[in-house]
This record gives sequence, structure tokens and C-alpha cells, in this order.
Amino acid sequence: MRVVLASASPARLQVLRRAGVAAEVIVSGVDEDAVAVEPAAALTLTLARLKAHAVADQLLPGDEPVLVIGCDSLLEFAGQPQGKPADAPTAVRLWQAMRGRSGVLHTGHRAIVIDEAGTRAAERVASTVVHFAQVSDAEIEAYVATGEPLWVAGAFTVDGLGGPFVASIEGDYHNVVGLSLPLLRDLLLELGIDWTSLWRATPGG
Repeated sequence: MRVVLASASPARLQVLRRAGVAAEVIVSGVDEDAVAVEPAAALTLTLARLKAHAVADQLLPGDEPVLVIGCDSLLEFAGQPQGKPADAPTAVRLWQAMRGRSGVLHTGHRAIVIDEAGTRAAERVASTVVHFAQVSDAEIEAYVATGEPLWVAGAFTVDGLGGPFVASIEGDYHNVVGLSLPLLRDLLLELGIDWTSLWRATPGG
């Protein structure tokens, strides 16, 4: 089965490849800023749906079945959705507010299967509670200066330079990275796809 990730996120691609799935990337081109949906969890699911269908609509039915995966993540903090910060000062202010506190990382998932039976889809949101460490102003300034927080939802990573600043999580680790493997497996089961049938790459490669 051909697996297509409708996301430009290198972290999501790595999650799939390390799990043995040889996914390719087709960026959806969806303008995320043009979509306004509340609450945050619903917004992530809407964006995941738009991304997945934007890519699926580009693909012609072929001899090989195709799985398209669309995802979108947002951090919900103090009741507000936090996407990628607009600039470094915004990232600094967000971290100063988040330190020592908690937020919820929501990731919307939409899976579309295109095969001889037609097109079918399943979707769901995974949510993970993230507890942030009590970091200093100097640590925040140094972290933001690396540029990493400007490229990710909520201005942090758990699998990169920001990892030491995440004290703990409640829920799926991979969801915080950007794609929940257990949830994706469940969606595929709904669509009649066995997860192990996707193993085409060497785990960790």
C-alpha cells in the first residue's frame, strides 16, 4: 500500500518511518490561518480533514491502494489555541506564561483509503496533557534563539531541543510529536487495514 503523509512536518514523517512505514510526503497547501473553528480540538480535526482531502483529490486511482494521512496539532493553553508563534517575542511570552504550568496538545487525524472498493475515511482527535518545567528567563531566551519554537505548535518540542523543558506528559508521547500511532492504528482498523501490512521500512530507519 502506498502511504502518503499530507504534512510538511519532518517530525511526523520520522514517527511513521521509525514505526516501519515508508511514507512519502505531499504537502497539502491548505491555508491554516484562513480556518476558524472552535474549540481547539475541533480546529485540529477540521485542518487534518482539509489537508488529507486536498492531497487525496490530487491522486488518481491506480493499481496500488493508497492511504492518505492528514494531521494537525495545536496546544490548548489557558483556554486558547496556540499554533506556531508569529515571531520570537511571541514565543518568549508564551513560554514565560507556560513555565511551571500545563497545557493540552491536540492532534487531529484523518485517514483516507483509496482502493478498488472506493474511497473511505475515518478521523479522530488525540489529546495529551503536557506539564512544562519551571524554566528560567535565560533558558527561554536561549531556546527561542535556536529558532526551533517558531516552527512548532505551542512553541515547543518533546523530541528535540525542548525535551528537557517538558517535565512530564499524560497520554501518548507520539501525539505530542505530532502523530499518534495508537490512534492511527485504530483508524486503520475501522477502515479494514491491518497496521502490520504497512511495514515496508526497517524500524528506526
